[in-house]
Amino acid sequence: MIPVLRTERLVLRPFTLDDLPALAVIHAEESFWWYPLRRAMSEEETKDFLHRVIERYDSDGFGLEALEHRASGTIIGWAGLAVPHFLPEILPAVEVGWRLTGSWRGQGFATEAGVAAVQWGFTEGGLDRIVSIYEPDNTPSGRVMERLGFTLERTTSGTLRGETVRVLELTREQWELRTEAAHG
Repeated sequence: MIPVLRTERLVLRPFTLDDLPALAVIHAEESFWWYPLRRAMSEEETKDFLHRVIERYDSDGFGLEALEHRASGTIIGWAGLAVPHFLPEILPAVEVGWRLTGSWRGQGFATEAGVAAVQWGFTEGGLDRIVSIYEPDNTPSGRVMERLGFTLERTTSGTLRGETVRVLELTREQWELRTEAAHG
């Protein structure tokens, strides 16, 4: 079952087909998909994306979730845990990831969503390791990963599109130590 996660300012919830209109607007923003596409997504591509995400809830047991701003109910992007099928060389793996629309970036929402997804993954999800992946030029995402405690596992160009990416990882043991230190 795909969880509904609530933080102080956010709700991460499973996507439904009813989310297509809002998601199409977000995906039409070129900066949303700059890494890795270097362009916006069409409505048809967004529809395919949404169907694939919903199908993977059953096939993978994990999937990206709609990221809602709690106070307004606005979908501001997506976040959560997913199997990184686009990077076969690291499979099996579960990745934590996020994407936010432009006006919502730089306010700590990616970190907040990442913390919630990682916590669920290591507690309720029963994971022993979570990865996070970014292109080196996408320094804001890299900084979020560092804040979450991820460390470099490898740099590769093994993606389906051939772009260079950094794969960071966090183990349950590392996460538990960080959590204890923060609350101890």
